[in-house]
Amino acid sequence: MLFPTPKTRQLELIAPTRYTAQLKEPAFAEDATSGQQGQLPTYNAWGADGDVTGELVFVNYGLPDDYEQLAKLGIDVKGKIVIAKYGRSWRGIKPKVAYEHGAIGCIIYSDPKDDGYYQGDVYPKGPFKNDQTVQRGSVMDMVIYPGDPLTPGIASTSKAKRLDRSEATTILKIPVLPISYGDALPLLSALEGPVAPADWRGALPITYRTGPGKAKVHLKVESNWDIVPAYNVIATMKGSEYPDQWVIRGNHHDAWVNGADDPISGLAAQLEEAKAIGQLAKAGFRPKRTLVYCAWDGEEPSLLGSTEWVEDHAEELKQKAVAYINSDGNSRGFLQAGGSHALEVFMSEISKDVRDPQTGITVFERKRAKDAVNASAAKTQAAILKRDTLTLAALGTGSDYSAFLQHLAIPTLNLGYGGEDEGGDYHSIYDSYDDYVRFKDGTFVYGVALAQTAGRAVLRLANAEVLPFDFSNLGQTVARYVDEVKTLTGQLKDRYTAENALIQSKSYEWAADPKVKWIAPAVKPEVPAFDFKPLEQAVKNLQQSAQGLNNYLNSNKAADKKLINRINQAMYQAERSLLIAEGLPKRSWYKHSIYAPGFYTGYGVKTLPGVREAIEQNNWSEASEQLQTAASRINALAQNLDQITQGK
Repeated sequence: MLFPTPKTRQLELIAPTRYTAQLKEPAFAEDATSGQQGQLPTYNAWGADGDVTGELVFVNYGLPDDYEQLAKLGIDVKGKIVIAKYGRSWRGIKPKVAYEHGAIGCIIYSDPKDDGYYQGDVYPKGPFKNDQTVQRGSVMDMVIYPGDPLTPGIASTSKAKRLDRSEATTILKIPVLPISYGDALPLLSALEGPVAPADWRGALPITYRTGPGKAKVHLKVESNWDIVPAYNVIATMKGSEYPDQWVIRGNHHDAWVNGADDPISGLAAQLEEAKAIGQLAKAGFRPKRTLVYCAWDGEEPSLLGSTEWVEDHAEELKQKAVAYINSDGNSRGFLQAGGSHALEVFMSEISKDVRDPQTGITVFERKRAKDAVNASAAKTQAAILKRDTLTLAALGTGSDYSAFLQHLAIPTLNLGYGGEDEGGDYHSIYDSYDDYVRFKDGTFVYGVALAQTAGRAVLRLANAEVLPFDFSNLGQTVARYVDEVKTLTGQLKDRYTAENALIQSKSYEWAADPKVKWIAPAVKPEVPAFDFKPLEQAVKNLQQSAQGLNNYLNSNKAADKKLINRINQAMYQAERSLLIAEGLPKRSWYKHSIYAPGFYTGYGVKTLPGVREAIEQNNWSEASEQLQTAASRINALAQNLDQITQGK
C-alpha cells in the first residue's frame, strides 16, 4: 500500500528577518532512546509535495469559525501560508480548511498554553512539551475514507487496481509541516496586522497578531511515495460450538517512533489477554465462538492495516463478525469506553467486575465519581450519582475500529484507561519507555486493568448462550441524538436571526486593535421548519421493538440451541440495518446512519451525521433527505428486531 516518508523538509522565515527552523527534537540523557539513529523525522504524512513562498497568516486552530473571524477582519489567506495551533480538532482538518480558503501551505505547531511550560514542567523534568517537541501525524482527509488512498473501498492487495496519486481525494493538495513552539516563535514574532482576538492568544512571550504583513516564509516539502507491505498479525482460536461466529480483538503495533504509550501500552495488554487464553487452552478450555486476535500495522498513517483487512474480508465479516473490541494507547486513570450502544448494559456489568488498581473500588464507581465531580450543576451531579449504568461514548474515528463500525456496522467497543497522564510525548521521540514509566503508568497496573476489562468482554461474548445485546439502550441514546439535532436547529435559527439583526443595524463588533474595524458578515440564510415527526416515530418504533425483544428473550431462556443460535445470529447482524447503502453525502465509504467522524472535526464524532452536518452546513434540502434516510434505517432496525420476536 502507499505510504509517504519524508525526503525534504525545509522551513525558513525570509522576511523581515531570517530564521531557519530546526525541525529536530534533541536527545536527553534521561531518555535512553531519544538519541537513536534513524528515527522517523518530524513530518505530516499525506500532505502534498510543494515548494511555496508567501506571506504568513496566523489562523488560531485553523477551523472554519476561525476563518469567519478573519473574514470579519478583512483578512484573506488566498495565496498565503497559514500557521495554526494543534488542538480543538484532528490535525488533518487544519490544512484541509486552509486549502478550501485558498492557502498554499500550512504549518502546525503546539502552543505552550495547550501543551508546554504554561501547563507544567517540560520534558525531561516534567511530562509537557519542551520547546523543540513536535507532534508527527497523518493529515490524510480520512473523513472521506481511511486506508490506502489509491484503493478506496477495495482491499489494497498486489492485484488491486490503483488510482493515480493525483486522483486520490484523501491526499491533500498543499504542503504541510508540523513544528515545535520553539520554531514557531520567530515566525509568530514577525507577524504584523491586527492583534489576535483574546481567545486566540497563546503563552509565547509575544503579542499575538494575525498578519499578513512583511513576514514571509518559504516552505518546501517532498516525500518518498512508496508502495510498501503492511504486516497485520492475525491469530485465530476456532470456536467449539459456533466456529462461524467471530469475536475479534485488535490493537495496532506500529508507531511514529518508539510508541511506548501509543500503541505498545495497549498492545502489551492485548498480548497478556492472548497469553492467558492460551494457558486456558492448554488446560482444555475452548471458547464456544471463534476468537480472532489482531495486531494491526499502518494505523498511524490512517488506519491502513485494519481498513484494508476489513475491505478484503468484508463479505465474510458481514456474516460472521459478532463484535470487534479495540484498544490503543493506555495509561493511568479512568475507564474510557465507547462503542455500539446495544452493548452498553454489557459493558456496565464488566465495569462493575474490574477493580481500579489505585483506589480498590470498581472502575465503574471511579468513573462515575469523576463524572460527578466534573458536573457543572448540583442537579446533574445528583443524577450521575444515582446512575447505575455505564454510558458508552459515541465513536468518531482515529483508531482501528472505524472500518468495522462505520463501514460494515459490526458492533464495536473501544476500551482504554487514562486521564491522569498529562504530557506532550504524543507522536514524538519522547513517547518512550523512560517517559512512560515516569509519567504514565510506571508499575503497569492499568495495563493489567485493560487486559482484565477487554479480556472479560472477549470471553463473555465468546461463551454467552444468548448474546448480551440490549437495543433498549440504543433506542434511548438515539432519542437523545434526535433531541440534540432539534435543539441545534432551534439554536441556529435564533443565532442567525440575531446576527442578521446586527448586520441590518450595522452594529458590528470591533477587533482587539481599535484601528481595525470588523467587516460585516454576509446575511445568514433563513432556517426552515424541518419535519422531525417521521424520525421521532422511527425512534419510538425502535424503543418498542427493543422492549419487545427483551421480553421475548426473557421468556425463551430455556429454548433449544437451534432457536438460540437463530436469535444470536439475528442480534449480532441487526446493527447492519443502520447502514446507508449509498453512504453519507460526499463520503460514501462511511455508511453508518448513527455514528461517523465529523467532516470538520476528524476524530470527533457526529451522531446522526447526515442530518446534523447538513443542518450545520446550511444545506436544507440535504437535511430533509437525510432526515428521511435516518428514519428509514432506524425503522429497518426496528423491523429486524420484530422479526426475531416473530420467529422469522
